[in-house]
Amino acid sequence: MLCSKKITFQNYFRMYDKLAGMTGTADTEAPEFAEIYKLDVVVIPTNRPSQRHDFADVIFKTEEEKFNAVIEDIVDAYQRRQPVLVGTISIENSERLSDKLKKRGVKHNVLNAKHHSKEAEIVAQAGRAGAVTIATNMAGRGTDIVLGGNAEMMADAAIGGSDDPERYAEQLEQYVSQCNAEREEVLEAGGLYILGTERHESRRIDNQLRGRAGRQGDPGCSRFYLSLEDDLLRIFGSQRVSYVMEKLKIPENEPIEHGIISRAIENAQRKVEGQNFEVRKHLIEYDDVMNRQREVIYTQRREVLGGEDIRETWNAMLEEMVEDIVATFCPEKTPMQDWNLSSLADDFYNQFNFWPKLPGEEERATRTELEQDLKQQVFKRLEEREEELTPKVFEYLMKMLLLQVIDNKWKDHLLSIDHLKEGIGLRGYAQKNPKQEYKREAYNLFMEVMGRIRQEAIQKLFIVQLVQERDVEQMEAEQKQRKVVTNRSDEPEKSRTVVRDENKVGRNDPCPCGSGKKYKKCCGR
Repeated sequence: MLCSKKITFQNYFRMYDKLAGMTGTADTEAPEFAEIYKLDVVVIPTNRPSQRHDFADVIFKTEEEKFNAVIEDIVDAYQRRQPVLVGTISIENSERLSDKLKKRGVKHNVLNAKHHSKEAEIVAQAGRAGAVTIATNMAGRGTDIVLGGNAEMMADAAIGGSDDPERYAEQLEQYVSQCNAEREEVLEAGGLYILGTERHESRRIDNQLRGRAGRQGDPGCSRFYLSLEDDLLRIFGSQRVSYVMEKLKIPENEPIEHGIISRAIENAQRKVEGQNFEVRKHLIEYDDVMNRQREVIYTQRREVLGGEDIRETWNAMLEEMVEDIVATFCPEKTPMQDWNLSSLADDFYNQFNFWPKLPGEEERATRTELEQDLKQQVFKRLEEREEELTPKVFEYLMKMLLLQVIDNKWKDHLLSIDHLKEGIGLRGYAQKNPKQEYKREAYNLFMEVMGRIRQEAIQKLFIVQLVQERDVEQMEAEQKQRKVVTNRSDEPEKSRTVVRDENKVGRNDPCPCGSGKKYKKCCGR
């Protein structure tokens, strides 16, 4: 099976004939949808007027001050029985907040990658009175947050998933009344409170978090707590905010809250979104080159798999190969006596596995006549091969050989393209456009691959031999026997124990030669 190795999401989605989607946060990405997918973004009015109030961001100097203020705000809402959904951008921060809430005695649920098994249950009950839920990168999650709680899921949990309709109906009736009472309590407290502990690089993710409150006209509110140590502010705009705080002489632990600051943060997010979009746009421009090549290869594979025009495909490849050989050794404007027919014959044999009949010196033949004569020889040899292997086997062989060669060469080409991508950016130092250089070299590599596919497939078609199963078994047995004999000849002789005939002479003993010197000073050196 052919593996395309990888494809961008953009080109994967563009393979569909029709594209459409629905999300509550697409408006911020409208320019990208228009440029990449040629799709317009239409904002549909809400079913009921939104009553959610989005407060301005609150900014602190340090991260520790920010988290302390977040905890105080959560405790206040918890005491007022207002449900709170806390959004964090990392598991580390969610666990940090959880530890602080435990010390304050606040019951809460943590929703992150470590607790995904009860994800739906936790989200469904996040709207109950006094509920505190900490979530990491909160999106839709496929579950709606119902103010007062989800009676259906509570009833299902109460009966332990058993198939008892009467017991379920009894539990459901009980929990419906309980959830309705809690809903009134939550509405009086102000609805669901969304509390973000940090701005994400993308406004879309922040909007996804905010959008969990104020569903279907319910009341709700949202607020983001930030610090100058947050990544977004540290990279974009912290100097300006810090300057404002210094000028206003904001004391320690005192936050700054102003619409201008919130707009400055949104502008920083737009900058990051723009940079990320440029990266994705740059990536797809490179992948578009590969996408066009991928379409050519996949079209060729589909034609082979269909098998309807497999003979025509091979005939075209054989004719092109003959024309290329003739063009190489018999150039068009070269006199006939200067043709390199000996090299042509060698190359012809390497390609088609038989020696061609070439015209002698006394025979006059034009270049076109030479091509036609060689093509006839090739097709005649092809018919002989078909008779040797039988038409049915030969057709199957043509299909399998071509598929195998296409797949192998395409995989090699993908690896070459990866290597090309890694170093193409350096062309900019030579005052060249890396994108244009990539397109040019990727095209050259692809044309080389198409040529190698044709060359290798033809070589195998004229060389490959089919053997019977008994012949294979005999060859394997002979190979196994040769391996056994080779291993025996390579075995080293068994080591023998060396036995000393004379007594061992110590280093400081008199030398046995009679010189009167110590052994180490004489023969023992």
